[in-house]
Amino acid sequence: MKSKRMVLILVATLAVFALAAAQQHSGHGAPSAEKPSQATPAPERKALYWYDAMNPSHHYDKPGKAPDGMDLVPQYAEAQEAAGSGTPGAVKISGQMQQLIGVRTGTVEREALTRDIHTTAQLTTDETQIAHVHVKVNGFIDQVYVDFVGQQVKKGQPLFTLYSPDLVATQQEYLIVRRGMKELGNSSVPGVAQGAESLLRASRDRLRLWDISDEQIQKLDQTGEVSRTLTFYSPVEGFVLDRKAFPQTAVTPDMDLYTVADLSTLWADAAIYEYEAPYVRVGQRATVRLSYQPGKSYSGRISYVYPTVDPQTRTVKVRVALPNPGYELKPQMFAEVDLKIDYGRQLVVPQEAVLDSGQQQTVFVAEPGGHFAPRVVTLGARVDGKVIVLSGLKEGESIVTSGNFLIDSESRLKSAMGGMQH
Repeated sequence: MKSKRMVLILVATLAVFALAAAQQHSGHGAPSAEKPSQATPAPERKALYWYDAMNPSHHYDKPGKAPDGMDLVPQYAEAQEAAGSGTPGAVKISGQMQQLIGVRTGTVEREALTRDIHTTAQLTTDETQIAHVHVKVNGFIDQVYVDFVGQQVKKGQPLFTLYSPDLVATQQEYLIVRRGMKELGNSSVPGVAQGAESLLRASRDRLRLWDISDEQIQKLDQTGEVSRTLTFYSPVEGFVLDRKAFPQTAVTPDMDLYTVADLSTLWADAAIYEYEAPYVRVGQRATVRLSYQPGKSYSGRISYVYPTVDPQTRTVKVRVALPNPGYELKPQMFAEVDLKIDYGRQLVVPQEAVLDSGQQQTVFVAEPGGHFAPRVVTLGARVDGKVIVLSGLKEGESIVTSGNFLIDSESRLKSAMGGMQH
């Protein structure tokens, strides 16, 4: 860019020197004309605004320096009228020259845009549907009913029985308090009946805190007999993913005896590029396919977009909630995911119409009379050879789609020459 500016400045300087030399030579060769007795002062020229010679569409309301250090160029009313266009940097190109340099134009249009994202994913267990089975007292596994990983269990299905001296003692305490409640419940002594009832309630709550169900407590009430072992049940319906309950082994409250997961819904963790993430929303539909099941697909929805970017792959993880009623899909499978992004109806131009300097994007607008004016635009996503225009253009405007690089060179040269003349 700097070398280009230097070339433009050099060309303009040489032109000025050539013009000055020609005028000087003309003055020496011709007889001097008689000077008028009184010179008429030229009317003061008033600038409409100032602009950057390298970026003519950038206007300023007072003189100064452009970002590249060059002086801002004033735009005068008479110069604007002579140019035939109200935009600095506009150039006029004849029809013959347009054909010679291959100028083609198009129209700014409003279209319904969609985009397909194809990526890969790994299936995982829905973390919200995983249950861990613990005991809250020390004890020993007596009998195991579910004895292998992968076994399917129903909610409330027996898993194992536990012998615990603490549980036996608590049951005995509960029965003693219950018998005392019967004896003291009709006592005439103030507060005795209420105290006995409070003790019974506290003893029952202690059993509940150790995950003894109300049905088991009710059975204890009915039989009046202490159970040597207590049965523990599956809290959910699903499949056993892990098991550490074995007969005649000691267990403690910090042990995961069973891990049970409901696999009727799985997660598909897909990776999308960071520039695609702004257009992915929770609730969007996703299609999942397995490479070894051609022609078959599974439908799900995006349930979560992770808040971080992987620093190695520059991707964002997206979670797809995937119904799995027949359990055909398994955790840890690899899958292919298709996402469809709907941008709605947007103002678009062909990508080749945009000149990108790295600092700004410019589109040349075709005006009446063969004039072409640069227009700075703000762009959005690029979709299938087209780019969304956020600002700078209006629907229906005619724009240059081919030959715009040569028009841009002519526009910059004209602006630079104009800056040297003022």
